[in-house]
Amino acid sequence: MAALIELEELRFAYAATDRATQPALSDVTLQIETGEYVAIIGANGSGKSTLARHLNALLLPTSGVVRIAGMDTRDQTHRRAIRQTVGMVFQRPDDQIIAATIEEDVAFGPENIGLPPDEIRARVRKALETVNVWDVRLRPPHHLSAGQMQRVALAGVLAMQPRCIVFDEATAMLDPAGRRTVRLMMAQLHAEGITVITITHFMDEATEAKRVIVMDQGRVALDAPPAQVFAEDHALQALSLELPPIALLTQRLRQSFPELPPNLLTAPALTSALDALPHNTTAAPSVASQAPPAGRTLIEVEKLGHVYLKATPLEHRALHNVNLVIPEGGSHGLLGATGSGKSTLLQHLNGLLRPQEGKVRIGDFNLNDPRVDLRAVRRSAGLAFQMPELQIFEQYVGDEIAFGPRLQGLQGATLRERVRWAMGLVGLDFDTFKDRLTFALSGGERRKVALASVLALQPAILLLDEPTAGLDPISRRELLAHLQALRNTGMTLVISSHRMEDLARMAETLTVMAGGSSILSGAASDVFAEEGQLRSLGLGLPVVAEIASALRARGWPLSPNVLTAEVLVAQLMEITSRA
Repeated sequence: MAALIELEELRFAYAATDRATQPALSDVTLQIETGEYVAIIGANGSGKSTLARHLNALLLPTSGVVRIAGMDTRDQTHRRAIRQTVGMVFQRPDDQIIAATIEEDVAFGPENIGLPPDEIRARVRKALETVNVWDVRLRPPHHLSAGQMQRVALAGVLAMQPRCIVFDEATAMLDPAGRRTVRLMMAQLHAEGITVITITHFMDEATEAKRVIVMDQGRVALDAPPAQVFAEDHALQALSLELPPIALLTQRLRQSFPELPPNLLTAPALTSALDALPHNTTAAPSVASQAPPAGRTLIEVEKLGHVYLKATPLEHRALHNVNLVIPEGGSHGLLGATGSGKSTLLQHLNGLLRPQEGKVRIGDFNLNDPRVDLRAVRRSAGLAFQMPELQIFEQYVGDEIAFGPRLQGLQGATLRERVRWAMGLVGLDFDTFKDRLTFALSGGERRKVALASVLALQPAILLLDEPTAGLDPISRRELLAHLQALRNTGMTLVISSHRMEDLARMAETLTVMAGGSSILSGAASDVFAEEGQLRSLGLGLPVVAEIASALRARGWPLSPNVLTAEVLVAQLMEITSRA
């Protein structure tokens, strides 16, 4: 019996770009059987999304062959059947959402294959309930958060009931609860015999697949079960990848506890291995709370409220009674479930949205004053959007990043060096990318360009909305290191993220958003110690805090605010009498 997906010496080059001389895919030969669960990983620009678009004939080979259920994708008569066989959740959900309301968008596919109305309604309801957006089914998609849009895109594919579903970074914009839901859904689809292919930069997601394919510069570098792939630590680093978070933590712990097994990939496995260590029940010293930075208040938000589509049938309250105080030079994190109001709040902090209710002050600027100089506000506070394609408009990368500094009066060699500096901060080689067409970039490369265009302005305040979403592990690590360096120079950072590890590393203080309100603020260690409240909101913990929590549940007397591997090791050493 033929494989469901067959690729033979697939080569693809984008036309009319500098990538034409360097194919996006080269000599890719693969077979994927019906019912397989496959993860595809690789650095930004390695060809993952380009490969995915060949699986339902959105792209056609420059040379080579792609067959889906025996059908050659180059045969136009097979296109409809191929796209009913392989459904795809895009990296950018707004690329596939087309209708005026959520419900209509999910119904679009089933309507086009001529299903009876009752069957369409049943499929739409089931799909929307599965991804937890049934309650907002009548809302326009463009008024959703990026995470909610991702859920709608997934619902549209689920309603078609394809034999294979390709998830292209489908969890990148989701909160921890949303990620868990999609991961459970992938496992359930696999159990039902559906072929699942997930493209991801979350290495822990890749461990849940049965097979991992690693892409590098358009070629297949590795193709093996997860345990085998993630045993290749040095090979992964050379490919701009890294081990899953649990495996990285295991490596660090084994420096002090060499008897721990190597290559542990899951939290339960590591917890059980640690619990087997001889230990006492004397409480470890508590971790002192990190004091918020001193300094004058730079950002002050008081009782902020905002309503979208006010006084219309689609009225939606996005913010209510939000309070926020951030000192100059501080690093503040925003966390909350998808749709909790984080992005709407950030857009108030550089004047893209003006206060409807309450007060907002940024430095010396009162945003309630209708005469406030908004251009000056935005020079002071730069915002990198959650979806970078919303702020990229120039044809070439270099021109995009130079646009803002040029308006500030920079030119010639000074402008060129500013662009080079900003590109270096986000890991884009100046000579390689300055003349690259922006529309030919991968999703992760677009995010880097958007970040660089804001950094090039050298604002006093940097507002970052999901800055590491879509970045490969090494790019993410490098970006966080650069942001740390900027923070050390006195720049004020406000970071909205669903990645708890990023917030634990970068944020001195945190605000938790829920239902459009700020419900908890304080030092990062204190906020993450509120484990019960965070879990009730569908939020997770940093991986170190997760392991510490699991050990406390087994009777280990660890402090409730352990956030770093160094603190965890120190407390474990004391409890096991090795200090």
